[in-house]
This record gives sequence, C-alpha cells and structure tokens, in this order.
Amino acid sequence: MSADFVDAEIAQKVVPQTSGVKSFLSGAFGGMSTVVVGHPFDLAKVRIQTSPTGTYTGTFDVLKKAFRADGIRGIYRGMATPLASGTPIFAVSFWGYDMGKKIVYNFTPERKSLDLTIPEYAFAGFFSAIPMTLFMAPSERIKVVLQTQGTGANKLYNGPIDVARALYKEGGIASIFRGSGATLLRDGPGSAAYFVAYELVKKALIPAGGTAEDLNPLTVMFAGGMAGIAMWTIAIPPDVLKSRLQSAPAGTYKGTADVLRVLLKNEGPQALFKGLGPAMLRAFPANAACFLGVEYSLKAMNFIW
Repeated sequence: MSADFVDAEIAQKVVPQTSGVKSFLSGAFGGMSTVVVGHPFDLAKVRIQTSPTGTYTGTFDVLKKAFRADGIRGIYRGMATPLASGTPIFAVSFWGYDMGKKIVYNFTPERKSLDLTIPEYAFAGFFSAIPMTLFMAPSERIKVVLQTQGTGANKLYNGPIDVARALYKEGGIASIFRGSGATLLRDGPGSAAYFVAYELVKKALIPAGGTAEDLNPLTVMFAGGMAGIAMWTIAIPPDVLKSRLQSAPAGTYKGTADVLRVLLKNEGPQALFKGLGPAMLRAFPANAACFLGVEYSLKAMNFIW
C-alpha cells in the first residue's frame, strides 16, 4: 500500500480533508483576529522587555502612559505591521501545521491509530514555525522598532515603510532580518507547545461519542486560549532576547548568545521573564480569537466549497 494512498485514507477517516488553500485562508483570518485583540498587550510586553527596570510598574501602566501620550493610536502603535504581516504569518503557520501533519502521515504508512501522538503533533507544530519565520522575523523587527521609539518630538519614524527604509539603509536586508535566529528559537518550541495544547484540550472537551465538529464556540475559544498560555509559558525567555536584539542599535550585540550573556551579567536570570505578565494577559484572549477565526472560517469554506 503506498504512502499516498494511506495519507488519503487517513485524511478521510479523521476529518474532512483540508486543502492547503483552506488551511492558508483560515490561518489568515485567525491571524487578523489575533492582532486586533492582542496588540495592546504586545505593545506592553515589548516596552517592558526593552526598557530599564522600574520604567513601568506593569502592563496597565504601559497602556495608561501610551494612551496619555497618543490616545488610542498610542495603544495600537506599530499594529499596521503585524496586521499586514500577521495575515500571511498565521496563514503560513496553519498551512505549515497542516503540511507537518501530512508529512507525519506519509512517513508512518503502517500506523495503527489515525490520531497523531503528542510527539507527532509537536513535530507538526515545530515544522510550522520554519516557513513562518521568513515572514515573522522582519515583521517583528519593524514592529519592535516602532513600539520602542519615542513619542512627540522624540518620534523617529512615521510608520512601517519608514522603518523598513531606515533599516535597509543601515545594514541592508540583514538589518531587516536581524533576530531571525532568535525568532525561530522562540517560535519553534512555542509552536510545538501551541498546537499540542490545542489538540489535547480540544480532544478532552469533545462530548462522549461526538467529534470535533460538535464543539461549540466557547469550547473552541477555551482550547485556543489554553494553547496561547502553553506557548508563552516557554516562549518568553527567547522572546526577551529577540526583543533586545531587534531594538538595539546596530553593533550593540554580536548575536542572540551575546544578548543572553550581557543580560545575565547585568540583570540576572529574572530578566529573562520580563514581559511575562502582559504576554499571559494577551495569550488567552488573542489566541481564543485566533482559533475561533480559524475554525469557523474553515467551516464556512467547507460549506461553500
């Protein structure tokens, strides 16, 4: 029996076969939902991570000062980049996850169970982060620069294109992609935990004798929120390193390892968890919105074609 035949047979029995196009489009819709809900918390996380200790008392202090300085625009500063890039980023992530699962099926043609194991879900999740990094790294670089610049007279850039132009002038494509390794270091394990948690929580909440199609929106949101919590529980330390590397002037650090060395020397290991509060506050609602967008846009597409 060929692997291709087994892949098709498994796909038919587990869930309706999801095409790459549908995975891509549903991920895009989930990405837009995530950015709109989660961006204020992301702004707080980045500012806490990149500011001297004591600058802010917490998440809501960041948001209060941002609102006082620029109103609602201050809270959503830098959102244009993740909104524009978040669509393809999440689209590629969910497409990559779907491809990762298909790779597992093709490499295990004699499998007895149609369900994936935890390591198999983890592989598919980690695999999704590899193509995603190509979009995520430059987006994060531009977003971090926008989020950490001054306000008013101290404001350096007018928007994402202005930042991209300045970064390219500073160091070419390499400057725009600075922090790519740190981004993959964060998103590889983080995406593995993300998708494993979602699949396990969703499976645990399926009614007896039912299927995933029987889950209601609140259940999907809960599973998505827990996936976000699982991801950021392990992703914060590499995220701190990424934010420091991407926000620093050129030449400040030699790379991710150098950021870690300087941070541990000057601030101690506790600094690796800066921004954990806003990340966790953002994780549940943003990812609840993400998976709700993914699941129900996919249902709509399955209904239409």
